[in-house]
Amino acid sequence: MTRIVIIGAGISGLATAFALEQAAQAQQREVQITVVEKESRCGGKIWSRNEEGYLCEWGPNGFLDNKPATLDLCAELDIDNTLLRSNDNARKRFIFSDNILHCLPENGPTFFSSKLLSWPGKLRLVAELAVAAKRGGRDETLAEFGRRRLGAEALDKLIAPMAGGIFAGDPETMSVKSCFPRIAQLEEQYGGLLKAMIKMARQKRRERKEGKQVASAAGPGGILTSFDDGIQQLTDGVVQNLKAKICSGISVDSIEYSEHYVLGLSDGSQLDADVVISAAPANALAEMVEKVSTEASALLSKIPYAAMNVVCFGYDRDQLGCDLNGFGYLIPRQEGCSVLGTLWDSSIFPHRAPEGKVLLRSMMGGATNPRAAGFTDDQVQVLVQADLARIMGIKVDPEFMRIFRHQHAIPQYVGGHANLVKQIRKELQDSPGLFLTGNAYDGIGLNDCVSNAKKTARQALDFIAQSE
Repeated sequence: MTRIVIIGAGISGLATAFALEQAAQAQQREVQITVVEKESRCGGKIWSRNEEGYLCEWGPNGFLDNKPATLDLCAELDIDNTLLRSNDNARKRFIFSDNILHCLPENGPTFFSSKLLSWPGKLRLVAELAVAAKRGGRDETLAEFGRRRLGAEALDKLIAPMAGGIFAGDPETMSVKSCFPRIAQLEEQYGGLLKAMIKMARQKRRERKEGKQVASAAGPGGILTSFDDGIQQLTDGVVQNLKAKICSGISVDSIEYSEHYVLGLSDGSQLDADVVISAAPANALAEMVEKVSTEASALLSKIPYAAMNVVCFGYDRDQLGCDLNGFGYLIPRQEGCSVLGTLWDSSIFPHRAPEGKVLLRSMMGGATNPRAAGFTDDQVQVLVQADLARIMGIKVDPEFMRIFRHQHAIPQYVGGHANLVKQIRKELQDSPGLFLTGNAYDGIGLNDCVSNAKKTARQALDFIAQSE
């Protein structure tokens, strides 16, 4: 029987364990799977906390249904009948610029009537049609790509806020190919972004005529999807369907390899394994593999992480005089605000706040504001309330507040990230049966994590088959 140890019980580790069990059963292969999790609970950054009637997401609040991986997992877990799509409010997304909330345009006419970009900025963006495609060459940053194709104003008011909202990243350092591979692919395939958008917009119009629900052109593709009781229903569903042994509240301190792997645990015990799959953060794995490969350890430590404060405020709806019909807003750095943006959670999904109440969730920190990690709770509250007063006119104190702090919130895919990951895996080739998965390498989104988990499970089983 092959002994497999998975490090980390976030969505990546759990999905890998489940995929291994399903595939091993189909192949009639005997495996013994142990999942080791340093926290006392499973789920990693997925944690839906219901407090005082407010459903607060500690980390991500859902996934997009435009890719099959997570939807397929839900079907395999038999929880797809409980999926909850965001309501139509999610179509309306805003950017706060020049002290105004601008609704992101969804089509040509609304783009030209929008005051988000100046007329020179609009004309420069339209001129992207004439910008020659760049193929090959070094790994561009998102900022370089944005200025080259769309102009400086579009970068500042559209691209950079989006990068902050998704990655909590700095476009001046982010790799466009690693962070937004689809954008780089569109330039390669269609010769430009607007050319691609025109063709895809025609396709969306056809789908709407057919009665299909289509995501806003202003937002990412797909419909934001969760569950009535929050996104934690996904990780809970995996745990309930696993036969693997889960050891929580214990961490892996070291990994050594001779004829097999020996994992040193924080309680002083050891765990033997024929296959090790790490779904731990890159910085944590760097310390574990020092005895396996000092080179891989050094390279893993080069993957930076951005810190983040997630701030949940609850209000009495009657005390707010603002319109909350929308998804929320992002903020360009030039506006000088303390937060990256705010989601109107109770407008996106029902039952996120008690009857007559609203729940707002603000993101503070990221690669462009690392100091925020050191702010006290009082400082965080004052700064977030100041932004809400300026942007939404909310003058009253929240009746409910929770601050969730993530010291290592989101891995940053900076320039050269893909090559760095390639080097890491190359250095670990002398350690057969050691596999990496998780959001530090090939995509940070929930769909990416689930998709890569299934891929890693296949690779592990192929390795086992070849070793027999």
